[in-house]
Amino acid sequence: MIIIKLIWESFRFAIQALKSNLTRTVLSLLGVTIGIFAIIAVFTLVDSLEKNIKSSFSFLGTNVIRVDRFPFGGGGEYPWWKYFQRPTANFQEYQFLKQRLRNADGVTISASTSATIKAASNSYQGANLEGVVFDYKDVYEVPVENGRFFTELEINSARNVALVGVKIARALFPGQEALGKELKIKGNKFVIVGLFKEEGEGLFDMPSKDEAILVPFGAFTKLYNVGQFGIEPTIAAKGRDDDIGLIALENEMSGLMRSKRGLKPTQEDNFALNKSEFIQNAIGSIFDVIGIAGWVIGGFSILVGGFGIANIMFVSVKERTNIIGIQKSLGAKNYFILLQFLFEATFLSLFGGLAGILIVFLFTFVPLGSLEVTMSFKNIMLGVGLSSAIGIVSGIVPATLAAQLDPVEAIRSA
Repeated sequence: MIIIKLIWESFRFAIQALKSNLTRTVLSLLGVTIGIFAIIAVFTLVDSLEKNIKSSFSFLGTNVIRVDRFPFGGGGEYPWWKYFQRPTANFQEYQFLKQRLRNADGVTISASTSATIKAASNSYQGANLEGVVFDYKDVYEVPVENGRFFTELEINSARNVALVGVKIARALFPGQEALGKELKIKGNKFVIVGLFKEEGEGLFDMPSKDEAILVPFGAFTKLYNVGQFGIEPTIAAKGRDDDIGLIALENEMSGLMRSKRGLKPTQEDNFALNKSEFIQNAIGSIFDVIGIAGWVIGGFSILVGGFGIANIMFVSVKERTNIIGIQKSLGAKNYFILLQFLFEATFLSLFGGLAGILIVFLFTFVPLGSLEVTMSFKNIMLGVGLSSAIGIVSGIVPATLAAQLDPVEAIRSA
């Protein structure tokens, strides 16, 4: 009960401090408000940007290792021209890995190019045409909203069927249901068996399912030259959730690829194993630096705000010296006085911090084009916790002075 009483009295005194000299109190709390606003605003923008950028690279998949000629991280140890001499991945290597990989949940091969899609008098230029196998859905997300994915028979027999993005479907069949309709790719007819779920505009001009069209890998190879001197296919394997860092999968894939390509122990790899997390980790590192900058910028404002809270508390102690003396004469312990002023300082700091959080929340409703800004619960709790900490630190010295007042001297001060 004593804690509840302390909290209630501290809250009441904090409200009185706000009411007694509103201008002074608001100006003093402005530092906390600006500091919390700066830090939470930076973190909210950083989190939103990072989320949007990473989602733009979602086409790379999650927990996926790709077999490429070039590494994602560049190749400083080799001249760039050596990578061009490396052989491209092929269908036989895909089958070899599919039969032997034990640390993968799925293995796929695909090839893609930009294409013009036609239907009657309508056309769509720049569509991302991709030839896939049946295992593609085990490695990458295939969000089919209407219709279905390819059957294994359609893939194996290289039938002319297609999954189409909403932008392509609307351009080719305006105001019509595209499912079951025919479209043409390089003069060849394809039947639409499925439509992707709409993704919307991304932050960057990255491949999107809205502008994608999938066809069986065999049908794709009939349209385009795939291989060393044509479109380069990519083999990808999805790792298991318990394989932290995909270490087991990477080692197994490396050994199998070296075996398949007949590399001797002394020979270097003539392939690159690229993890999809490499780009995401690089993006995360950049935003970590931005986050530190946010702490520095907001830290100076919070420091000023902390001095403002301390100033309010020193004034409050001086104004209530007589009340403190009366409380002590009636038996109030030092810790009761100490906690009372600490709670009051915390409440005052929280008022400033909540004002800063509210301003950030209101800013999330401001349209910023394709960037969707959202305020996470983590950032809200960070703001609340930081405000409370500033209140405690700022109020500890005034609260200690109040607790150590002599009751007789305090009463005489009236």
